[in-house]
Amino acid sequence: MIGNLHLNGNPTLRSDFELRSRKLANILQKQGIGENDTVAILMRNDVKYLEVIQACRYIGSYFVPLNWHSVPTEIEHIVQDSKAKILIAHKDLIHQLEKQDLPEVLFAIFPTPPEVVENYHLDLDIQTQSADMALDIELSLQTAQPIDSQPKPFRGMFAYTSGSTGRPKGIKRKADDSMVDKYSVYQGLSKSLMQLTTNDRFFVAAPIYHSAPNTLSICSLAASDVDLYIATKFDPEEFLASIDKYKITHIYIVPTMMIRLLKLPQNIREQYDISSLKYAVSTGSACPAEIKMAMIEWFGPIFYESYGASEIGFMTLISSPEAIKKPGSVGKIVPGGAIKILDETQQELGPQQSGLIYVHLPMFGEFDYTNYDGESSAYTYQNYTSVGDVGFLDDEGYLFINDRQKDMIISGGANIFPLEIESVLIQMDDIVDCAIFGAPDPEFGEMVVAAVQCKPTTNITLAQMHDFLDGKLARFKYPRKLDIHEKLPREDSGKIFKQKLRAT
Repeated sequence: MIGNLHLNGNPTLRSDFELRSRKLANILQKQGIGENDTVAILMRNDVKYLEVIQACRYIGSYFVPLNWHSVPTEIEHIVQDSKAKILIAHKDLIHQLEKQDLPEVLFAIFPTPPEVVENYHLDLDIQTQSADMALDIELSLQTAQPIDSQPKPFRGMFAYTSGSTGRPKGIKRKADDSMVDKYSVYQGLSKSLMQLTTNDRFFVAAPIYHSAPNTLSICSLAASDVDLYIATKFDPEEFLASIDKYKITHIYIVPTMMIRLLKLPQNIREQYDISSLKYAVSTGSACPAEIKMAMIEWFGPIFYESYGASEIGFMTLISSPEAIKKPGSVGKIVPGGAIKILDETQQELGPQQSGLIYVHLPMFGEFDYTNYDGESSAYTYQNYTSVGDVGFLDDEGYLFINDRQKDMIISGGANIFPLEIESVLIQMDDIVDCAIFGAPDPEFGEMVVAAVQCKPTTNITLAQMHDFLDGKLARFKYPRKLDIHEKLPREDSGKIFKQKLRAT
């Protein structure tokens, strides 16, 4: 069997996908895009997104996923910093960019798919000079011939950090054709990480511009005998309906998606048959133990959590039975890797001692940062790398994450981890979403601030919040300030922009 691709249930045959990808590779090559060049992608979830990635594989180029929520200056910075030769975009997204701001970059467009138009209620009458001047890929595909060469060693994703502490920096893998083709790494992960087998169906509703769903989608492609289902956006009820309708076996799901699913009324939950599911994986933000337990009770013991980062890849894995025994853990290091916990002087710490998490995992190869003005050795130790997360190992080698080092609050000399507070606070009935961050305080250095989104027609007070936290957290961790928002600034991937909250 050859696995096909689906957008909101509408199928694309794998043979058609491969033919279009090879034609697109030829188009890019004729436009001067070659080995080790960079292709920037500004698209919503779409099968054509993966056609661009597959075309990059044939010509040996890197691809840079762009967050389509970004403002033009953010997009322009990444395109320029990555030295992208071409920017491929959905037609409705390119209107925000002006060609004169990226004069050396070729603009190319795909039509925005009807499924995206419907879900995002888009106005397709938007016409701009940028779109008019762009290369029309669909038109070019009508006469293009498929590239006649075999795929080059896979360069893969040229990812950019979210830029929460400044301008985003690029994570560029070193090109070394003597190393194993990275595409084989994705094939291996499809089995070892995702546990995919013939006839399985992987469903992704998270944005493909984000590293984890992008990587897992490529793993499904590399498996070749797995169907890949893509949703244009996440909606909790539609998510359940798709699992039921298409008999999905594997899903990618992040904690914010779990929370929205768990807040569905029970009568809505019970309408859908999810018994086809065999495997669910979460990565990115650590999943609160209570949320994971609630999902295991509902979906069954199919959940796996991985601690991952764009720089390193999927570093740990923990199954549902392990999570029940080790609540709060993100698991053990994957085979071939190693973890160290180091203090501020890079001395190794023992079990139960919190420090910076350093990981050695050579799976995806070495990388260099671009646009990085910090000390390059700040988060490196021997051949280990840290992305600034704080945590500890227990006596059996299970990793527990406290929080990001940059998000840690120091109040009155005590270290306070926002993730711990958020994990408890999200269980308060009237709260739909929450974020904890530090703000300057003349007496204690920093104070704890809670930003929350409440259920419609409801509101909470700081006193009510303290009553709820009583007995669940030490009092020095209680928020001293409460900000209520109509909606918190989150990416589709679930990442929250705390710097925006601090600025309000």
